[in-house]
Amino acid sequence: QMGHGDELDANCPTSSICKCGPVEIRADGVGIPELLKAILKLFPLDTSDDSLAVMDLVQSDKFKGLKVPVWDQYSDLLKQAGSDGNFKFVDRFAFYERAKKSFAVVATGETALYGNLIIKKGVIPPGEQC
Repeated sequence: QMGHGDELDANCPTSSICKCGPVEIRADGVGIPELLKAILKLFPLDTSDDSLAVMDLVQSDKFKGLKVPVWDQYSDLLKQAGSDGNFKFVDRFAFYERAKKSFAVVATGETALYGNLIIKKGVIPPGEQC
């Protein structure tokens, strides 16, 4: 049902966000890297600058120098799918607002801090099916 430019978000307050319109998808117990790997086999990525987004660290976590190792996993998987693997870092509350406009939000079992990820669907090339 998703079209070009529709977005998919995972690992945020799913039920609350979905009250605003996105479809809620449950993938309880599944980590985002595992799910992302499967999605990217069927999901062409958009090539716009904002097609890959993660929630930026809050100021106190930036000050602490908090590391987010799951971002490296996402980047590697996205590069394997043909992306440059670079994210747009989005402020926490702006991220939630963007998630409210997504086509769907996926509730996963991901436990990584700042594991939230938004991906934007690209165009399916002529002659290919997803």
